[in-house]
Amino acid sequence: MSAAQTTAGLTAVRNPAKFAYAVPAIGFAVIAVFPYLAGPHYTILMFSAMGFAIALFGLNLLFGYTGLLPFGHAMFLATGAYTAAYLTAAKYLSLELVLLTAAIAAIAIAIPVGLLCIRYIKIYFGMLTLAFSMLLYSFLFKFYQVTGGDEGLRIKMPTPSMLDLSRLDTVAILTGPLYYYVFGLMLLLAFIMWRIVDSTFGLGLRAIRENEQKAKYLGVNVQRYRLVAFVIAGVYGALGGVIVAIPVGLADPSLAYWVQSGNLVFMLLLGGYTNFFGPVLGAVLFIFFQDQLMSYTEYWRLTFGVLLAVIVIFFPNGLMAIVDPRRWWST
Repeated sequence: MSAAQTTAGLTAVRNPAKFAYAVPAIGFAVIAVFPYLAGPHYTILMFSAMGFAIALFGLNLLFGYTGLLPFGHAMFLATGAYTAAYLTAAKYLSLELVLLTAAIAAIAIAIPVGLLCIRYIKIYFGMLTLAFSMLLYSFLFKFYQVTGGDEGLRIKMPTPSMLDLSRLDTVAILTGPLYYYVFGLMLLLAFIMWRIVDSTFGLGLRAIRENEQKAKYLGVNVQRYRLVAFVIAGVYGALGGVIVAIPVGLADPSLAYWVQSGNLVFMLLLGGYTNFFGPVLGAVLFIFFQDQLMSYTEYWRLTFGVLLAVIVIFFPNGLMAIVDPRRWWST
């Protein structure tokens, strides 16, 4: 073998770009065959994890790419869940219609809320979003005749309009056709988000994150970019909220509570906000770890607190960074 061939071979092995997507591809493959590897209980947990992953793609657009950390992102989860509850109660059981309406509702909420919140940055932005989320929580909790109060609203099973699932029971639907529908939806939304962050718009968001003043000098309309990012994140949050609420069959005020927003931030930090696929890993690990801990101890939140401290101190870029080839190879 010639020296040139040897050098080319070593370069290919040492180039992390050739292996950067190997781990996400394996992860998505595992999710695809998961119903065949695990029982119904764990398959439904994965169903919920995919819903949270969709919401986290939006949250990561705000935090990982724009540098804005919302402490009230759960307001959009609740928006999606209650949209599903109202539509299914009115006999509109098409999942496509539910998702589309949830996206429209999220836009209607995100635009006025975003116009107020994006005027501030850092902790002020986070606290403002938390305030709006808690306002929504209070509305959902107090207006019993409209929202069902603390009992929430029941969600009937919405199904894709192109599939006839009338002969299947709930578990069979959630672990079969609907599972793969949601899996396909997650892949589609991940691809759309990838195109967004890889576009000139995404480059502008990263410029704003790194240095707002320089971005302005370069002609970036900072407020407009932030508002668009906020609206997109809201739409992803609402779509994720629809998916998360389907297995539970209930939309309740706790979806808008600050604890739920904290869970979303925890998932993002767990998976890693510096990696595009970190939200998927964070959602899956959080849902399954929470399920196991809750079956063993009532102090599972304490364990999560310790875990969060460990991740922030020793793995500030999240667990996804550990398996990122760029961490171990130099180009």
